[in-house]
Amino acid sequence: QVQLVESGGGLVQAGGSLRLSCAASGRSFSIYTMGWFRQAPGMEREFVAAITWIGDRTYYADSVKGRFTISTDNAKNTVSLQMNNLKPEDTADFYCAASNDYCSGYDCWRPSTYDYWGQGTQVTVSS
Repeated sequence: QVQLVESGGGLVQAGGSLRLSCAASGRSFSIYTMGWFRQAPGMEREFVAAITWIGDRTYYADSVKGRFTISTDNAKNTVSLQMNNLKPEDTADFYCAASNDYCSGYDCWRPSTYDYWGQGTQVTVSS
């Protein structure tokens, strides 16, 4: 089993930055793809970004492209999401996810691709 724990959420003013982190434990050696999703009240879970540990491929939702950067630290079994120029519409609960398989193209956008999920960390952007 794999456990994922997010951290780094909080309250920030529009235009500010936050860095989210996700620590993996347990059977973490089986993880090949990690991603971030977010969900605002009354809305569907939304893809944010994903990264593969082999091949250095990254994927971003259009809404965050150019503002967010996903990265991994293989030695520490962590994935981070650097969020710059935050907007009020970024306000949501952010979730870390991990997959035992590689993904490509649109498959990386689908929640069903991922096998493990964290419990979330709240991000609030004020205007």
